[in-house]
Amino acid sequence: MRVKQQRFFSLMAISIVAALAFVLFGIGPKVEREVIAQTTATPVPAAFDQKAALAKLKDQIKGHETEPADKVFKNIQTLKTFPAGRVLGMMEFGFARSLGVDCSHCHVPDKWESEEKPQKQIGREMFGMMGKINGELLKNIKNLKGPTPTVNCTTCHRGEVTPAINLPAPPKT
Repeated sequence: MRVKQQRFFSLMAISIVAALAFVLFGIGPKVEREVIAQTTATPVPAAFDQKAALAKLKDQIKGHETEPADKVFKNIQTLKTFPAGRVLGMMEFGFARSLGVDCSHCHVPDKWESEEKPQKQIGREMFGMMGKINGELLKNIKNLKGPTPTVNCTTCHRGEVTPAINLPAPPKT
């Protein structure tokens, strides 16, 4: 069973490297490239003020910033053991900025524990995928530079809701 898992992860790593080579170096059939990533975020309600919402949340958790997030927030499932204060920073700079959105993309303002928006679960699953890539797959790719190669949301999303799967056309010379 362990051998099958190792083979699977090795094949996944090779597939990822091959896909990157196709995208980055144009290996394979020549096709016209265009950017097809989604360029617009989920519409933001006009009344939502992210700065004010974060200030309110920071005020609500005042004195509990260093406690585990699951002791401070309702319905937190992924970042349970992180300090509550750090979770707000991760949400603001890690997730929101990496995807070019604000809190209301995944959350219902003032009902942060709500599961109403599917983007919230998608974010959890993407965070899990990132953890698997960083924790299991990258370390199996030989000759990567650096002791701990890492991917994060920005690696693929680059400030867009949907990760780009194609590069823009090269500049005309």
